[in-house]
Amino acid sequence: MIASYLKMMWRGMKANKMFSFINIFGLAIGFTSCLLIAFYIYHETSYDKHQVKKDRLYQLVSIIVMEGKENRFSTTPAPMAPAMTSEFPEIASYTRLFRLFQDDKTLFQYKAGKDIKPFYESQGFMADSTFFTLFTYTFKEGNEATALNEPNSLVLSEETATKIFGNEPALNKVIHINSNTNGSGDYKVTGVYIPAKAPSHINAKFFLSMSSGEFGQWMRTETTMVNNNMFYSYLLLKPGADPAGLEKKFVAFIEKHAGEDLKASGRKRAQTLIPVADIHLKSGAEGNVTPAGSIGYLRILFSIALVTLLIACVNFMNLSTARSSKRAIEIGVRKVMGAEKNSLVMQFIWEAIFYAVMAFFIAAALTLFLMPLFRQTSGKDLEFTAQQSIGLLSAFLVVAILTGTIAGLYPAFYLSAFKPIKVLKGKFSNSLAAISFRKVLVVFQFIISGSLIIASLIIGGQMNYMREKDLGFQKDQQIIIPLRTSTAKDIYPAFKNALLNYSAISNVGASEYYPGITNFRDWLMYKQGSPQDQMKTVYINTVDESFLQTLGIKSIKGRLFSRDFPADTSNRIIINEKAIQDFGFASAEDAIGKNIASNWGTEELFSIIGVVKDFHFQGLHDEIKSYGFLLNRRPSYNYIIAHANSGKIKEVLAGISAAWVKLNPDEPFEYSFLDQDFQKNYIAEERLAAIIRYFTIIAILISCLGLFGLTSFSVEQRTKEIGIRKVLGASVKTLVGLLSKDFIKLVGLAIIIATPVAWYAMDKWLQNFVYRINVSWLVFAEAALLVLLIAFTTISVLAIKAALSNPVKNLRAE
Repeated sequence: MIASYLKMMWRGMKANKMFSFINIFGLAIGFTSCLLIAFYIYHETSYDKHQVKKDRLYQLVSIIVMEGKENRFSTTPAPMAPAMTSEFPEIASYTRLFRLFQDDKTLFQYKAGKDIKPFYESQGFMADSTFFTLFTYTFKEGNEATALNEPNSLVLSEETATKIFGNEPALNKVIHINSNTNGSGDYKVTGVYIPAKAPSHINAKFFLSMSSGEFGQWMRTETTMVNNNMFYSYLLLKPGADPAGLEKKFVAFIEKHAGEDLKASGRKRAQTLIPVADIHLKSGAEGNVTPAGSIGYLRILFSIALVTLLIACVNFMNLSTARSSKRAIEIGVRKVMGAEKNSLVMQFIWEAIFYAVMAFFIAAALTLFLMPLFRQTSGKDLEFTAQQSIGLLSAFLVVAILTGTIAGLYPAFYLSAFKPIKVLKGKFSNSLAAISFRKVLVVFQFIISGSLIIASLIIGGQMNYMREKDLGFQKDQQIIIPLRTSTAKDIYPAFKNALLNYSAISNVGASEYYPGITNFRDWLMYKQGSPQDQMKTVYINTVDESFLQTLGIKSIKGRLFSRDFPADTSNRIIINEKAIQDFGFASAEDAIGKNIASNWGTEELFSIIGVVKDFHFQGLHDEIKSYGFLLNRRPSYNYIIAHANSGKIKEVLAGISAAWVKLNPDEPFEYSFLDQDFQKNYIAEERLAAIIRYFTIIAILISCLGLFGLTSFSVEQRTKEIGIRKVLGASVKTLVGLLSKDFIKLVGLAIIIATPVAWYAMDKWLQNFVYRINVSWLVFAEAALLVLLIAFTTISVLAIKAALSNPVKNLRAE
C-alpha cells in the first residue's frame, strides 16, 4: 500500500515540478534553519554536563546588598571557601580559580638552547591543587591529582603545549612567565590536558598553581571575608548532602565571620549555591569565568526556528489546497473506483511525510555546508562527537516526519472530502472556507516576516547608535600598546619620548586600565566627615600625567594631572560628575579641595583636584558609575595609549614598532585600537543581530516561495479571464494590479498586525541597555515599504508574464 502511495506521489512530482520544488525546497530551508538553531541550543544547554562530579559540585555565589540594591556576583573573598569547608561537614572539598585579570595576554618565554622564544597566550588562571580532582580533565602528560601541588607549577592545554614545544613532550620543561597580575617567574610544566569537546564555563588554556608568584604570596596573608571578591569558589558536597539545608547555614556563617565589617561598610551579604551545570544559563551572577549565556536569547532563537518551520508548513498546506482543482478529478475517479476516505487521507499524509523526509536530507546536507559560517556568526565552537551529531539528526528526522504528518493533515482531509459526482461533472471549485484559510496562512507568514524585518532594523539601529554615540572620550586613532613585562614597563619613559618625537603622534599616555576593558579595581570610599556606612563604590585607575589629555577626557572644574605640578602625589584624585552626585557635593566647584577617604584598617584621605565630564568606561548596557583617577609616577603601567593624528595608520604603526624593537628587542610588538576594543562589549548583540538578519532573509525567502506558488496557481485559474480582459483592451498595468491587489491587501494586513507585536518585543530587548535609541515610526514605515516591495516584486514576476501573454492562447486554454 505504501509503495503504491509513493509511486503515485512520484508521478505527481514529475507532473508538477514547480509545485514539488517549492514545497521541498521551502521545507528544506525551514529544516536547515531549525537544525542550525537546534545545534546551537544543544551546545548552550550542554555546558559542564560532562563533569563527572556535576551532581555534587556547586559554585559559591555572592549576593551583596548596598543602598537597597541587590547584586549577584560569581566571586568570593579568598578565605571563604576554605573556612566553609572546615566549618560544615557537608562539604567534602573545595577549589578556587583566579583569573589573571590584568593580562589580556600573558607572555611566555621558553629558552630553547641559546634562543629565547616568546609566545603569547590568553585565558590564564591560577587554581588550587584540588582543581583537577573536582573538575573532569583528560591528561595527556602528568598526573591530574598532583599537577598543581607545588608552587610555580604550570598545566597547559594540548593546543598551547603544541604551540610552544611542537611534538616534543612538555612535561618538566621550564617556561618564564610574565604577568601583570602575578609578576614574573619560572614555571615548570607539570601537566598537559586535552580539552573536552563538551563546552564548559571554564575556558582556560593554562593554569598556574595558586601558591605561585606575587599574588600567591599576597593571598596567603588575605583574611578578610568582606573585600577582594576575586575568587571563583567551588564546593564539592558529600554524597547525600542537602544543598538547600547547607545554604540556610550560610546566614549564621556570614554573621559570625563578616557581620561587623559588613555593618561598618553599610552592606549586607549572603551566599548561595549554583550547580555547576547551571552556571552558564541560570546563575544570574555577574562576571563569571566566561560570559554567561542568555535564556532570553535562546528563546528568541527557538522562536525563530519554530516560526521558520511554521512558515514552511504553511507553504505546504497553502499550495496543497490551492492546487486542489488539479487533483479533484483524480480523487473523484478513485472514489468512484471504491477508494475509501481513510485510504485517501493516508495517501496524502504519506505524500507529505515523503516530501518532509526528502527536505530533511537536503537540510542535513545544507547544515553541514553552512556550519562553518554559522560557527563564525554565532561565535560558538560548535563541535560535536559523532554520537551527538547522529543523535541530534535522528531526533530531527523524527521531527521532520511529525512535521510532514501535521503539515499534511489539513490538505489530506480537505482533498479527501471532495464529492465525486460534482468533481466528475466539472462543478468543483475551491470553497470559500478553503480560500479564507489560505488567506489567513498568507497573513500569518508575512506577520512573521514583517516582525523579523522590524526587529532587524531596530537592532541594527541600536548597534549603529552604540558605535556612533559620544562616549565622553576620543576613541578614534587611539593605538593601545600592552606592557606585559618588567622590561616593557621600565622602558616606558624612553619609549614615550621616542613616540612624541614622531610627528604623526600627537600625545601619549599610560594607565592601569583603559575604557572598554574590565576595570577590576573598585574601592569603597566615603566623603570625609561622613559615616563609613555611607560608602560608595568608586572605580579607580592609576594613570600618568598625560593619560587624560591623550584620551581627550574633558575637565569641567579644577585641573588635570600635569608635569607642571610635580608635587602631585598618589593621594590626589580626579573624579567624574557621577562621583560628585554620589558623594553629595553641592557642585563640582564645591568638591575641589575636599577629601574623600577609604579605610583599609586606617583612614586614607584623597584630595580632589579636578572633576571631569562623565564618560563611558563600560559598555552602554550599564549606567555611568563613579570613577577616580590617581597619579602613578612610577613606570608601572599596563597599557600605553598613543593618539595618532595621521590617517596613514600603517606608517604610524611601523614607526612605533621600530621604536619598540630598538628599546625592547626580546619582546614582540603588539597593539590594538581603542574603538575596536570598546566595540567588543557588544559582541553578544552583534552576533544576535547577525543571526536575526540571516534568519529574516530565510523567512522572507520561504514566504516569497509560497507567495510565488500561490500567485502561479491564481494566474493559472484566471487564464481565460486574463485573455478576455486583454481582448477588451485591458493594459498590462491594469492586469498586474488586478492579479496583485488581493495578495498586497493580505500583506498590508500582516504588516498592521506585525507592527505592535514587533514593537513590544523590541522594547523589551532595548531595556537591556541603559543608553538606547528611541524607536521612530519611520522604522515601521521603512519595514512596511520593504515588505510590500518584496511581496509586490514576487507577485509581479508572474503577473507581468501573464499580462504579456498571447490572449488567443489564453482563450484556447481548458
